Amino acid sequence: MKTAMIRTTAAAGTLAAMSLVSMNTALAQDPWSFSANIGAVSNYIWRGVTQTGDQAAIQGGLDVAHESGFYAGTWASNIDWDDGAQDVSTDVTGIVPMDPDTGMPLMDEDGNYVVVGTGEGSTAGDPSPNYELDFYAGYGFAVNDDLSFDVSTIYYAYPDGRDVDFWEIGASGTYKWFTAGLAYTAWGEADDDAPFSEGDLYYYGSIDVGLPYDFGLSLRGGYYDFDTKDGGVDYGHGGVTISKEAGDFGTFSFNYDQVGRETYDDDPKIWVGWLKEF
Repeated sequence: MKTAMIRTTAAAGTLAAMSLVSMNTALAQDPWSFSANIGAVSNYIWRGVTQTGDQAAIQGGLDVAHESGFYAGTWASNIDWDDGAQDVSTDVTGIVPMDPDTGMPLMDEDGNYVVVGTGEGSTAGDPSPNYELDFYAGYGFAVNDDLSFDVSTIYYAYPDGRDVDFWEIGASGTYKWFTAGLAYTAWGEADDDAPFSEGDLYYYGSIDVGLPYDFGLSLRGGYYDFDTKDGGVDYGHGGVTISKEAGDFGTFSFNYDQVGRETYDDDPKIWVGWLKEF
C-alpha cells in the first residue's frame, strides 16, 4: 500500500513495502524485468493501524521495472475492518454510513454496523470490504551512491466495499540509511468531510540499517494530517522491526507498532511477518 516502508526488513504492513523490495531486485536486471512476492503477517498494520482487526493476512504482488528507474505493480491483501462483528444473516436493507472521524463504516458500541433505511431483505454478505487491491507506479533515481529519490502514485481499491477507494501521489528521498517522504490524498470516494477524501497529508520517515548475520533493524514513524475535523482525527505512530534474511526461505520479521492517540486503538501491536520474492 503504500509508501517507502518495508514489509520485509521493516515488515510494516504498508503496501509499497513489499513491492519496493521486489522493485529493487527487478532493477538489478535489464532492460525490463518482472518479479512477484508472496507473504503472510499475523496482523496487517498500515500506518500504525490494523487493517484486519488484529488478525492474520495473506498478501502478494506482481511488479515490472525498467532499468531507467520506472516501475509499476499491483498488490493485494485480505482485510477485515469490522473484525467479523457483523451478523450477515440479519434481515436489513439500506446503507451503512461512513464514520466522519475515521472514514470507516459506522458501528455501534457493540461492534455492529449502523444501517440507515432498514426494512425487509437480507444483507447478502458482510458490507465491510474483505480485500484490498492496490495499483501503483513510480520513478526512482540515484544521485550518487548515498542519495536517491522516488516519485510515485498509488490507487487503493476495495472492490467489494462501499465508496472507500482513494488515490495518493507521493515523493521520498533516501540518504544512506535514512528515508523521509510525503504522501498526498489527491482523490477519494469518501464524503468531503471525512478522512481519505482529498487533501490529506501523510509524513513519514525511517532508519534502516543492516546488522551482522543477515539481520536488519528498522525504526519508523509517521504522522497523518487529515484535511478535516480541524485536526480532531490526526494521529502519529511509530514502530520497530527486526528482520532476518533466510535465503530461499524468504525474510522473517518481528515487529512492534503503536499509535500515539487515544482516539484510535493505541494498544501496542506485536506481530510477525514472512515474505518470499520470486
